[in-house]
Amino acid sequence: MSVETLQAARSAPNGTSPGHLWSIEDALELYNVPAWGSGYFSINPAGHVVVRPDTTAAHEIDLFEVVQGLVERDLSAPVVVRFSDILAHRMRHLHDAFSQAIAENGYQNRYTAVYPIKVNQQRLVVEEVYGYGKQFGYGLEVGSKPELLAVMAMTESAPDRPIICNGFKDSSYIEAAILAAKLGRTIIPVIENFAELELVLRHADTYRVRPRLGVRVKLATEGSGRWRDSAGERSKFGLFISEILELHSILKARDMLDCLKLVHCHPGSQLQDIRRVKEAINELAHVYAELRLLGAGLEYIDVGGGLGVDYDGSGTNYPSSMNYTLNEYASDVVYRVGTVCNARNIPHPMIVSESGRAIAAHHSVLIFNVLGRSALDRFRVDGRDAVAPGAGPLPHPVRDMLEAYRNIDERRLVECYHDALTARDQALQMFNLGLLSLEHRGLAERLYWASCARVRDLCRRLGNVPEELEDLENVLSDTYFCNFSIFQSLPDSWAIDQLFPIMPVHRLGEPPTRKAVLADITCDSDGKVDRFVGPRDIQRTLDLHEPIAGQEYYLGAFLVGAYQETLGDLHNLFGDTHVVHIKLHDEGGWWIEEVVKGDTAVRVLEYMEYDVAQLAPALARDCERAVREGRLSVAESQAVKRFYENELNGYAYLEP
Repeated sequence: MSVETLQAARSAPNGTSPGHLWSIEDALELYNVPAWGSGYFSINPAGHVVVRPDTTAAHEIDLFEVVQGLVERDLSAPVVVRFSDILAHRMRHLHDAFSQAIAENGYQNRYTAVYPIKVNQQRLVVEEVYGYGKQFGYGLEVGSKPELLAVMAMTESAPDRPIICNGFKDSSYIEAAILAAKLGRTIIPVIENFAELELVLRHADTYRVRPRLGVRVKLATEGSGRWRDSAGERSKFGLFISEILELHSILKARDMLDCLKLVHCHPGSQLQDIRRVKEAINELAHVYAELRLLGAGLEYIDVGGGLGVDYDGSGTNYPSSMNYTLNEYASDVVYRVGTVCNARNIPHPMIVSESGRAIAAHHSVLIFNVLGRSALDRFRVDGRDAVAPGAGPLPHPVRDMLEAYRNIDERRLVECYHDALTARDQALQMFNLGLLSLEHRGLAERLYWASCARVRDLCRRLGNVPEELEDLENVLSDTYFCNFSIFQSLPDSWAIDQLFPIMPVHRLGEPPTRKAVLADITCDSDGKVDRFVGPRDIQRTLDLHEPIAGQEYYLGAFLVGAYQETLGDLHNLFGDTHVVHIKLHDEGGWWIEEVVKGDTAVRVLEYMEYDVAQLAPALARDCERAVREGRLSVAESQAVKRFYENELNGYAYLEP
């Protein structure tokens, strides 16, 4: 029998029948890849995750092969792998969805997108999005003055592609926007609060520019999901209708109504419920229509962001999912705007969306390696083991626990578990009163965890697990220690319990036999992941493989292209990871377009304002003192200095 056959014949994870032969289809189902992968990810016959940038099997990239190629190039995990071709496909998919909706609804204008660079501000990502969006006329959205300054330089050869300016604006921010208009850009500063209008008018007069203006509407329609409060009457941004009417009057008095080109709303982020989308767009369309009838020169309706990403693949009204498709979203937007305009007999505006998450999320994968693990079911006890060496006779609760362990069988699982639990509690009470030795406490601990493991193993044979024992799998789950920082690379997982699909990137042709939670390498107890995408629901553990000594075990966190890199912090001074841009080769296969090396120890120390120029000299002086006092030889002191300088200039994460 071959090794592969032997592996396949091993016991499969819970939920599969005994003797079931493990297959790639089982792995796809276990990690719910077809649902959240949206066609971009699958598993090949070798048991490796593959990336399909255009969602077809004809063009796929073996992710484990990429990881091995990076190791050969001295790029160790953790590393963010960006697939540029996925960005291109996402943008085309967005364009095609709206084009289809426009054709089906007889809409008399077109659609364009602006990419909010706050979603992923990395220069290479923004440049790629802007480049891929050229054929569709896509533009960029900025939310701060630094973002605007960057975009002004990037858009020098594309005067017709829109730039939308959101966020609170001071005088210099608005002045920069007016100067960009004077340079010929199609730039629209959106009035977020009423005080900005006076600044816009003043700078427009100074530079003799008739600006294109937008206004954000504070919708009465409430948002949904985690960001429900970012929409509605108590939202952070936007003008009330009474303020918009006042703005209209001011512009009319200055003969500038034709300058009001855009109405905008922010229905929320990661909108999970299509009903909220429909309500928000309907309200915004009526505001557009009324202002147009009042003489405003409106040409654009900006429906903002909010287009969701199905992180868990459930397709439901759940914070990490969405109960609609991209095509349904586009169809609803186009239909509702068109219907309102037709009813008022006014021209259809150009539709603009700011769907940054939907554009960027899929294209990045965080790859990290497992450093080690802690397993509670490793505490196995020989049933004949009735003494702790040198500890004397067994105290009563320890003897009870040993008896409970010996008597475990399928007919008395709950009773035996309760007996072990009671005896464990009594043993701990005795220890805290000084009545139990450390050796006996250790034996009680081993017996308790061994009893739990034995009960769990027998439960796996049952059709129906007793309610009291349902959580044993989670209680006995391993902790896999992984080489990454949640606070740097998956901050939303920590901050808002965002779910990201996580799974092994190889060994998927063999059944996983361990259930685990993940811990990062920070010294923070919050640095862990204990909620995972499952085949039917959210799981408290992740199915993983037994580590093999001497072999790296790699996991991937998927759909991390939106917000994670820009929100990450320097907790424990773990900085940016390596980033690699992978593209499909015209002749087949893949190639590395660009590598951005991760932060060194020196660089993260500089971020925190350490005088790095003084670090090595300070250690060198200490080495010389150690030589004088005879604690180090000259050769040893030189080795210490070389080691210190190498580590200062080395990767901030753990390396092989």
